[in-house]
Amino acid sequence: MFEQLKNKLSPDAEMWVAYKGYFTRIEVAAKTSLLKEGDVANKLFLIERGSIRGWHNYDGKEVTVQFFFENNTVSSIESLRKDIPSSITIETIEPSIIWWIDKKNLNKIISEIKEIPRLRDILIDTVFERTFDYIKQFSTFIRDSPEQRYLNLIKERPQIVRRVPQHYIASYLGISSVHLSRIKNKLVRTKSSI
Repeated sequence: MFEQLKNKLSPDAEMWVAYKGYFTRIEVAAKTSLLKEGDVANKLFLIERGSIRGWHNYDGKEVTVQFFFENNTVSSIESLRKDIPSSITIETIEPSIIWWIDKKNLNKIISEIKEIPRLRDILIDTVFERTFDYIKQFSTFIRDSPEQRYLNLIKERPQIVRRVPQHYIASYLGISSVHLSRIKNKLVRTKSSI
């Protein structure tokens, strides 16, 4: 995993050894909270193996806002950058192997790579990619029916459908598990009648 990151960033060997030394590897069980809603984030996580979801509490109900898989970075970015309480809980879905870096060392790396145009551009692209994902998700809630949102999910992010429990998917789509079951049954019936 770190070799893939090294190849993507291609920093010099000395810099890479220092950066890798800032990370700590942990193995955690499913349903492990890495950050709780309301706490201030002080770590960024990189997933080697497993899956994670971000969710928040809405009137006692868990609402999933995002899923993360291998080679994704995860944190409550606003909380991490601004030292404010996190609006989400970050929790593993599967048993996972995760690397984490604390805020102090992350800021040190960011300040160093800001001066290297290629690395700075990769960092900016990564931040914007996450932002585009959130904008797309928000837009689909306004524009698309729950059935269309599910079809989009199957097409664009099939690993979610394969690896994530149905009740988390339903929450992510903004519907109940029962409604999601109805959509899935309708799609099966439609497909078998063709």
